[in-house]
Amino acid sequence: MPKAKITKSSIPTSTTPTNRTPVKINTGGTPLWYKILMFGFMLLGLVWLVVNYLAGDQIPFMLELGAWNYGIGFGLFVIGLLMTMGWR
Repeated sequence: MPKAKITKSSIPTSTTPTNRTPVKINTGGTPLWYKILMFGFMLLGLVWLVVNYLAGDQIPFMLELGAWNYGIGFGLFVIGLLMTMGWR
């Protein structure tokens, strides 16, 4: 059986790698302001809930908010928790 003639020009050049330079990945991490804001939201939500529980009936604007105080406190806390997904 005859052999196929293979020449150097018949080999496709798209399959041969031409550039083997590795891609640089930014591993700088999360900026400090992002971490402060993230933990600040979580801490503010926690403090809001604790203050509402301990002294909510003595603070006029918290008394007017009523049950919305739980929504505000948990909302701030959840915003901080959602920000943890961007933390590297």
